[in-house]
Amino acid sequence: MRTAEIIERFLGHFIKNGHELTPSASLILDDPNLLFVNAGMVQFVPYFLGQRTPPSPRMTSIQKCVRTQDIEEVGVTTRHNTFFQMAGNFSFGDYFKEGAIQFAWSLLTSSVEDGGYGFDPNRLWATVYEDDDEAIELWKKIAGLPDERIQRRGPADNYWSMGIPGPSGPCSEIYFDRGPEFGADGGPEADEDRYLEIWNLVFMQNELAAIRNKTDFDIAGPLPKKNIDTGMGVERVAFLLQGVDNVYETDVVRPVISVAERLTGRRYGAGSHVDDTRFRVIADHARTAVMLICDGVNPGNDGRGYVLRRLLRRIVRAARLLGATELVTPALVGEVVASMSPMYPELNREAPRIERIAAGEENAFRNTIDSGSKLFEQVAEGVRSSSGKVIPGSEAFALHDTYGFPLELTLEMAQEVGLEVDQSGFAQLMAEQRNRAKADAKARKQAHEDQSVYHGLLDGPPTEFTGYDELSSRAAILGIVVDGQLANEAHAGQDAQIILDRTPLYAESGGQLADSGSISAPGAHADVTDVQKIAKRLFTHRVKVTEGVFSVGSEVTAQVDSRWRHGANQGHTGTHLVHAALRQILGPEATQAGSLNKPGYLRFDFRWHSALSPETRQEIESVVSDAVETDYPVNTFVTDIDRARSMGALALFGENYGDRVRVVEIGGPFSMELCGGTHVASSAKIGPVVLLGESSTGSGTRRVEALVGYDAREHLAKERSLLAAVASAVGSPAAEAPDKVRALVERVKTLEREIARQAQAQARAQAGSLVQAASPIGLSSGGAVEFVSAEVDSDDLRGLATSLKDAFGQRAAVAALFHKSSEKVAFAVLATKAANELGAKAGELLRAAAPAIGGRGGGKDDLAQGSGSDPSGVPAAQARLREELAGLGARA
Repeated sequence: MRTAEIIERFLGHFIKNGHELTPSASLILDDPNLLFVNAGMVQFVPYFLGQRTPPSPRMTSIQKCVRTQDIEEVGVTTRHNTFFQMAGNFSFGDYFKEGAIQFAWSLLTSSVEDGGYGFDPNRLWATVYEDDDEAIELWKKIAGLPDERIQRRGPADNYWSMGIPGPSGPCSEIYFDRGPEFGADGGPEADEDRYLEIWNLVFMQNELAAIRNKTDFDIAGPLPKKNIDTGMGVERVAFLLQGVDNVYETDVVRPVISVAERLTGRRYGAGSHVDDTRFRVIADHARTAVMLICDGVNPGNDGRGYVLRRLLRRIVRAARLLGATELVTPALVGEVVASMSPMYPELNREAPRIERIAAGEENAFRNTIDSGSKLFEQVAEGVRSSSGKVIPGSEAFALHDTYGFPLELTLEMAQEVGLEVDQSGFAQLMAEQRNRAKADAKARKQAHEDQSVYHGLLDGPPTEFTGYDELSSRAAILGIVVDGQLANEAHAGQDAQIILDRTPLYAESGGQLADSGSISAPGAHADVTDVQKIAKRLFTHRVKVTEGVFSVGSEVTAQVDSRWRHGANQGHTGTHLVHAALRQILGPEATQAGSLNKPGYLRFDFRWHSALSPETRQEIESVVSDAVETDYPVNTFVTDIDRARSMGALALFGENYGDRVRVVEIGGPFSMELCGGTHVASSAKIGPVVLLGESSTGSGTRRVEALVGYDAREHLAKERSLLAAVASAVGSPAAEAPDKVRALVERVKTLEREIARQAQAQARAQAGSLVQAASPIGLSSGGAVEFVSAEVDSDDLRGLATSLKDAFGQRAAVAALFHKSSEKVAFAVLATKAANELGAKAGELLRAAAPAIGGRGGGKDDLAQGSGSDPSGVPAAQARLREELAGLGARA
């Protein structure tokens, strides 16, 4: 039974039983607690908490999920994936334990002919929460399970939550017995490889207030209603029904491994556990990376972007270790799209963008590996020069953490040159890093607690936003928060949050910053410093109360700062014009990756693979200026999401939209986007738009910044003034100033080259003098090393040393050069090849002399450099060098 059919049967079963189908949410939700959607119930949390009314008391979905907590274990076991699909059915105050068990059991055990999966009921086991006697009785009643196939387990296994404050409850899991050849008897408690979990029934009934770990948490109280959240692992059921050994050999994963075999020349299942693990890593991470990129994630150095970057780099690393020499991501992306597009048709549309982003990151990492190899060689040389055999864990960690160089490659290369790596030291540093990351994640997870104060208010109607039509609105105060607690009043001098039933003040979203303004009542006034949305329903106004008292239930006037709003409108509409211009010039692949706009300024991030030329930037600015000059009307309307998309309206990747959306249309076909922000009435009201520059924000993502309106005019006036000043300074008309400046710059370069030529000639002359001043230090073997030491005026010690080396030619010679500046001294030691053969090594000599000047340094046998903080110690350093050479002579 193919994976697509498994999904089709699941949805058909629950739709037939009164469940409304809900499409999978994006992997990226507007939730500060989660990097990615990691369970099928995440998009339904507001329904479980009673914050919103579900469209139906029964719902079903196939939810895309990503979990990366144990990424290092992926591929080591054969039952874990970072990306997986969770088939779920949900009840919001409708059926509870009995209904959930009945629906799951009938689908699993009904025959294939009757639309079920045809599992043998005698091979199914159930686990229940330790004190859930009711569930045990239901399993006996509905499924006829005997006592010996029902096991009680503690909260670590059978109490479910998201890992953060929110809905939770005891759960009951269904396991399939794969047979004695896969492990020991005794049920899930004995062996979870033989007894494989395929379905989890969560009896959602509590709300958690705090979670310290899986077994230590505080229950805030019961949920408004008892709910059901169940999840069936699609990939696990697929490998059982397809008769293969693990999730990596199913119809949607094994083809990716086949592509990896072709790219590497190795074979999966050929007897090498190490190779098989790497193949599984490639297949798993390729699927996850494709789905993340499709939902709008780009490689980056933190957050979601870092997770994606890490996944892609692990693919490249595993492929390299398997023998791949060429790019691997394009072919892998192509296969993932082919195997997953029957379930997610949008993959076909986004395939070119996904492939480009993945290949760009692969190319960048291949360069990282090349540069990391050079750094490794330096580290290895340092270990060997000190007669060591082990690369310190700190060096391996620096290669990994700072330069992105994988430990596996460090180990492999160390073995090739006869060295080992301090893996325990590396592991300790990695553990410290993980602990810091966990602490950061734990801090982020408290965001849900911060919003718990609003739960009582969320039961009521949402805040009405009136700001599209007016800048001043009469409103009633629904709630006040002071110092994180609900309060009845806010007094003069206090910082507070005021929640209104209606407001004209825009709450920060969609890249547009919140409005500034005021809230007032007779005898009371507060300045609004920020506006934020709570659960996408309530607008909370952060205020500084400057006069009087505000009370819950009182009538107030909410007023927008009109100058601020006009500037914000200019910035936001200008952002839409820049987006349209980029797509017009670069093509439809230049899609939005983020934005920020505020009065007088806009910043727009977009997906693109290379820097824009000055000519392209000028062309973008010209297209925007033409749109402003044309004075396109800006129209807005609300429609359903499917109609908006059919009209060509652009949606932001990763953004979650409801069934009804607001469309902003500028000049008909020029620009049409889904947007909830505020805008000017026509494009001419934006005023001038001036691009400040363009830069990279990470692999595959570029950023343009611009000034608009008054700020753009001020910028142009300053540039005009600057040009006039430059023209005056070079004594030419403004139009001729650029050519005059270029001529002056070229003249300066010519003079600099002449100065450098004279400096080289002077260095050669000085080198000749130093060579003549060299005196021999005899060796007991009968030979001698010529030695010269001097303080020099030039700070180019390396250049002078090079000239000295040429001047000495084939002679055995050592030279020490010192240059004093302020309270520091730089020095260099040169040893010719003939001197090296007699035992004189520049690096060793420099390290011996450095303490005399309070310094340090190093280098190779022929040239070493360093610096010190005690110029008065130069004579002592010179004497120390002579002693070292004399000692060398005695030893020789």
